[in-house]
Amino acid sequence: MNFIKTYKYYFTCVLIFAIIGGILLLNIEQGDTIAFFSGRRNPAGDYFFKYFTRLGEEYGYILVIAIFLFQRFRFALLAFLAGMGALILSYFLKSYFKHPRPFRYFNELGTFDQFIAIDGVHLLSGALSFPSGHTASGFALYGMVTFLVGKRWYWQLLLFFTALLVGISRIYLIQHFLKDVYLGAFTGIFIAILLYVIQARFPYNRNNWIDKSFGSNKKLPQA
Repeated sequence: MNFIKTYKYYFTCVLIFAIIGGILLLNIEQGDTIAFFSGRRNPAGDYFFKYFTRLGEEYGYILVIAIFLFQRFRFALLAFLAGMGALILSYFLKSYFKHPRPFRYFNELGTFDQFIAIDGVHLLSGALSFPSGHTASGFALYGMVTFLVGKRWYWQLLLFFTALLVGISRIYLIQHFLKDVYLGAFTGIFIAILLYVIQARFPYNRNNWIDKSFGSNKKLPQA
């Protein structure tokens, strides 16, 4: 309970997302969210989501790990493990469910010409849509960052919405359905919580290499 209380703003956002996302999934057709964004295309949105989605890729991890290496090696290792966990679990789920990507799904229905694709975005067409790996990755990484250094309310909100926008980008770019993003988000959150709880069993020790950092022999502040 102390864990949830400490990160109450983050978990409040998770709860709201779970409720709203669940209601939408129960009341709309599979492609409705893609159609919603397709009908509201604009250059600013295209540019933003085309590049923001990369925060759920290796670029986001490189940035976070590079910063954490100068704070505590433990943090950098956990960020890396969050990414590996998201990659492995999401791929296992994708391979099990084998749901078609939106491009393939709408092509088979003969309705893809109703949507507006974005220049420069390669549309994936396989059967590995469910869940969204980018979303799982984003929620795993930025959830982990939240639990490690995000005790202040504004960091909790910022990091949650960073992950959420990664998920929304996958719908906007016609790479995933809402259901893919929904499960991907909870896959990532599960990984972040699991890793954080496991590492918490190994208390901070300033004399242990894993709790040191590059360029500093000083005592590091505890998260």
